[in-house]
Amino acid sequence: MPKSKRNRPVTLSKTKKKGREHKENVVNAIRESVEKYESVYVFTFENMRNLKFKEFRDQLKSSSRFFLGSNKVMQVALGRSVADEIRPGLHKISKLLRGDSGLCFTSLPKEEVVRLFNGYEDYDFARTGSIATEKVELEEGPLDQFTHEMEPFLRKQGMPVRLNKGVVELVSDFVVCEEGKPISPEAARILRLLAIKMATFKLHLTCRWSYEDFEIYKEGLEDSDIESS
Repeated sequence: MPKSKRNRPVTLSKTKKKGREHKENVVNAIRESVEKYESVYVFTFENMRNLKFKEFRDQLKSSSRFFLGSNKVMQVALGRSVADEIRPGLHKISKLLRGDSGLCFTSLPKEEVVRLFNGYEDYDFARTGSIATEKVELEEGPLDQFTHEMEPFLRKQGMPVRLNKGVVELVSDFVVCEEGKPISPEAARILRLLAIKMATFKLHLTCRWSYEDFEIYKEGLEDSDIESS
């Protein structure tokens, strides 16, 4: 009987070395990008969808480079203070790498970057734990959109259903989710079956740095806030 790969011992020193090498590679790639591209943007994201983000990134592949991952590693690469920043003013970029954020290095005009980021959004099905954007309630009666084979699955999701002459029937009104409340695993499955998309993948620009200037896009954030943080 073949040995399971799961039972093979892993040398921790090797995994630590690999992790360190990866961080060093990211730091070097970011520093090379500072030299190669004319400007760098900090952006944040909502409801990240990896495939959709890859499509967006590929659109700008010839003129831009993106970095996502550890904010701390990206901050180290740019410099976290005036004393260790690799170019004047880059520590301001570092201080705005917070939460779900990333870096976009580009040679595109800033008007084009702002247009692309502000104009991008994509709708998708909500995942477990997401906040419902509306109340979804199904009324008692036949559910013609479901075949009779779906009835056992729907019952497992907590729906009060039965088969009536081969038709899936809801025996009482049923609330799938409430607006403003977290979506349960069962609700997420039901919403997908109902083709209701509640998640919007969005990108938001926070700030821009270039050799000439530094610009903040995020409302309510001032240059003085960065210096004092």
